[in-house]
Amino acid sequence: MSGQGELPESERRAPSSVVALAAGGTGGHLFPAQALAEVLVARGHRCVLFSEERAKKYVQDMPGVELVVAPASTITPRQPWKAPGQIWRIWRGIRTARREMRAREVACAVGFGGYPSLPPLLAAHFEKKPIMTHDAGVAIGLANRLLARFATRMFVSFPRVTGLAPRYLEKTVHTGNPVRSAVRALAGAPYQPPQKADEPFRLLIVGGSQGAHFFAEVMPAMLKELPRALLKRLLLTMQCREEDMAATDKALGALPLAGLTLQPFFSDLPQRMARAHLVICRAGASTVAELMVIGRPAILIPYPYLADDEQGQNAEAFARAGAGWVLRQERATPERLAALVTELAYKPEMLEAAHAAALAQGRPDAAERMADVVESVLRTKCPEGLVPPPSAANRHGPS
Repeated sequence: MSGQGELPESERRAPSSVVALAAGGTGGHLFPAQALAEVLVARGHRCVLFSEERAKKYVQDMPGVELVVAPASTITPRQPWKAPGQIWRIWRGIRTARREMRAREVACAVGFGGYPSLPPLLAAHFEKKPIMTHDAGVAIGLANRLLARFATRMFVSFPRVTGLAPRYLEKTVHTGNPVRSAVRALAGAPYQPPQKADEPFRLLIVGGSQGAHFFAEVMPAMLKELPRALLKRLLLTMQCREEDMAATDKALGALPLAGLTLQPFFSDLPQRMARAHLVICRAGASTVAELMVIGRPAILIPYPYLADDEQGQNAEAFARAGAGWVLRQERATPERLAALVTELAYKPEMLEAAHAAALAQGRPDAAERMADVVESVLRTKCPEGLVPPPSAANRHGPS
C-alpha cells in the first residue's frame, strides 16, 4: 500500500465527491470497477460508470452507481483505413463524456481498461481532473498504455507487470485486483481436500465466455479417461453454453458420477468456487483474483487468442506462486488433463500446498487500497504529476 493508505482513518476520508469509473463492457473490466464502487459509495461518494451497452446487465448489481453509455471505438493500427471512423467515434465519446462529467461535477476518474474507457478518461484529462488507471492482469492493456502519460496513478494487480514504459513506473501502485463483495465475504474460506480414497471429490469446471466450446468438447472426453473409482466419488459442477448443453449433458450422463450440476450460468459462482476442491477454468484476471482471494487450487487453460497472451501471463504468474497448474490449450488433451486431475485427487498434500499459496497471493482488501489512494487524490485535488509518488516499497516494474 502506498504511504497515503497508511494515514489514520480520520485523515483518509475525503469530502463527498463524484467519481467517474470507466470500463469495457465485460466482467473482467466491470467486476473490479464494481468492487471499487462498493467501497467508495459506502464511504459517502457517488459513482458514475462510463461504459458500453453490454454494461447494462451488470449495473443492476451496483447499487448507487449511474451508467452513462458514451460512443467509443477499438483502435486497430494494422487496419489504418479504419482510423478515420475510429477517431471520429472516440472524439464523439470524449465530447459526450465531457458534457456528462460537467453536469455531474465529476472530481476524478478511474479507468479499468477496455476501449470504452479511453474517451471518458481523455475527457476527464481535458477537464483537468486527475485520472487513474487499473489493470487486472499482468499485461498492461492498450487503453491504459495510451493513457499512462496522463495518469496520476496506475493501479496494478500483480507485483510485476509487462508492457509499461520504465518512465511510468513511479506512478504504479500494487493494490491487487479488486473483487466483488460476494467474493470478499468468502476470503480464506475453510479448505479441506479429501484425505481418503473413498471421500467425495468436488470438481468445478468453468469455461468462461471466450472459447467455452473447447471446454464442452474436451472436458467430457477428459472425464471418460478418469479411473472409474474416482468417477464414482466425483461431484461435478460444470458451466456450459446453452448451445452445447444437450450434447454435454448426454456425454456426462453416461458416466457413473457421484453427482452432476450442469448449467449455462451460475449466479452464485463464488460460493461454488469456495465449495470446490479443484477448479478447472480459463485465466481471466478476475477469475485468477477470485481464486487467490478464496484460496482454491486450479488448473488454468488460458484462452490462446488474446493480444499479448494476456491470460497466459496471468496463468503463469498464478502457477509460479505455487497456486495451481497451467496447461496451454494446444497441450490440454483429455489424456493429459485426466492424468493431472487423477494425481491431484489422490494427493491432498499437493492441493493443500496450492491452497496456501493461492491465499498468500490474494488481496481481499484491494478495493479498499484503491479507495484510499483515490481519496488521497480527492483530498489534494491536484493536477497530474503533483501527487507524491508511491513509496519505493510499492513500485513495481515490468517482469
